Amino acid sequence: MIADVLTDTGTRMDRAVEAAKEDFATVRTGRANPQMFQKVMVDYYGSPTPLAQLASLNNPEARTIIVTPYDKSALKAIEQAIRDMPNLGANPTNDGNIVRITMPELTQERRKEYVKLVRSKGEDAKVHVRGIRRKSKDDLDALKSEVGEDELTRAEKELDAITRAHVDAIDEALKRKETELLEV
Repeated sequence: MIADVLTDTGTRMDRAVEAAKEDFATVRTGRANPQMFQKVMVDYYGSPTPLAQLASLNNPEARTIIVTPYDKSALKAIEQAIRDMPNLGANPTNDGNIVRITMPELTQERRKEYVKLVRSKGEDAKVHVRGIRRKSKDDLDALKSEVGEDELTRAEKELDAITRAHVDAIDEALKRKETELLEV
């Protein structure tokens, strides 16, 4: 039973770390990256639809993204959704077939704002991991009557090690993203 709780905890924390990495990828750096547009939701016939389901994204140059919609009638909606996306600063242009997005050069001030944003996202991810730890600790405490004190103490130490490893993974991803953001 203890092993089940620890396995479940590890799996949930792995998902939290992956979600944090995906969240970091949506913050733009000096280069244009199709992952920045993962969270763009387009109003497609009245329902919010992820951009990746409506169009293909290509990166022909360092600061340019070309969005080729599968349905040409969605061009205006795609262009508007990209323009309305916060923290991108992108200005898409529509030529009737594709949407071309040229990312402006980042100023040092804007880079520092993005670093603050990424740190905030990293802290949120760590809070989520600690929440998973707290729930798992409660689950272990509920098993107290079925297993011995020694088993419970060992499981808690293992739980702390799992938590520390996942928090370190978030810190490492955060450090990489900060370096990427501050690189001119």
